[in-house]
Amino acid sequence: MSGSPLGFALLLDGLKAAGEDTRLRLLALIGEGELTVSELTEILGQSQPRISRHLKLLAEAGLVERFREASWVFYRRAVDMPGAALTDALLELMAPDDAILLRDRERLDAVRAARAAQAQDYFRAHAHEWDAIRRLHAPEAQVEAAIKAALSGQRIGSLLDLGTGTGRIIELFADEMERGVGIDLSADMLAVARANLERAGVRNATVRQGDIYNLALPRDAFDVVIIHQVLHFLEDAPRAIKEAARVLRPGGRLLVVDFDPHDLEFLREQHAHRRLGFAPEIMESWLTQAGLSLQSHRLLAPQGDGKLTVSLWLARDPRVVLAEAEQTQEVA
Repeated sequence: MSGSPLGFALLLDGLKAAGEDTRLRLLALIGEGELTVSELTEILGQSQPRISRHLKLLAEAGLVERFREASWVFYRRAVDMPGAALTDALLELMAPDDAILLRDRERLDAVRAARAAQAQDYFRAHAHEWDAIRRLHAPEAQVEAAIKAALSGQRIGSLLDLGTGTGRIIELFADEMERGVGIDLSADMLAVARANLERAGVRNATVRQGDIYNLALPRDAFDVVIIHQVLHFLEDAPRAIKEAARVLRPGGRLLVVDFDPHDLEFLREQHAHRRLGFAPEIMESWLTQAGLSLQSHRLLAPQGDGKLTVSLWLARDPRVVLAEAEQTQEVA
C-alpha cells in the first residue's frame, strides 16, 4: 500500500466519502484508469449532476484527483495526495469478481472501445505524415534501443515525457519505472496516447494536457525527463529545456532526442518544423544555461537514402554530484 498513514480526521473523512454505493463504484472505475465525467455518467447510467457531486466529495476527501483538459474534466485515482493510501487499500479489498463491479467493468470496456476507435481514426488521418518523416532517419526500433540504452543502469522512480504524442515513450519504459507522466498540448494526441497505453495494459502512468514552457508540476519532482522529437517544433527550445531542468530531482537525468542539423526545408513548410535540427555545441550551451551537465551525445545515422541524423543528448542535474564531491573532500 502506497502513501503515509492517515490521521484520524482524514481517515474518517475518507471513509465517509467512500461509504456510499455509487461513490464506491466510481472509485473502482477510476482505479482502472483516467475517466471523464461524461464517461462515468454513461457507465453508471446516472445523471451528470449526480455523478459530479459524488466525484466532488471523493476529490475533497483526497481519494481521487481532478484535472481539466480543454473542455473536458478527468478523474484519476489519488497518487500524490494524503488519501492515496486509503484509495489503494479500498481498491485492494474489492473482490474483482463481484457482480456489480463486473457489470460496471463491462460498460467501461465498451466506453474504452469507443475511445480507442476515435483515437485510431485520428491516428490514421495523420499516420502518413509521421511515416514520411520516419523513412528519413534510422529505424524506429534502433532509435528506441538507443533511448533505453542511454537511461539504462539506474532505477527510474518517476519519469516525465514532454510532448508525449502517441505515448510510446511511456509505454517503452512502463516496466522500468514506478510511475510516469506524459504531457502534451494536443487533446487529440492525448486521446491517442490514452488508447495506446490502455491497450498495452500500462497502469503506472498518466497523460495530461500541459504547456511545455510552464508545467503545472512541482520543482524537483522527476528522476528522468525525456523530450523526444519535440524541440524542433518550438519557438523557444532553450526555455523548454530550462523548464524541464526545473522539475528534475538532484542527480536527475534529461534525455533530449532530436535531429542533427539538416537542410530539408520541406519539413518546415509542410510539417511545421521551426528548427532544422540542432548543432551539438548549441544544445550543450542550452543544457549548461539550464544548470545541467552534458553526460553524452550520440548520433544515429539515417537509413538508406535518408537525410536525417538522430541526436541523443543525455544531461544530468549536478547537485548530487557536487554534494558527493564535498563529502569526499571533508573525509579526505
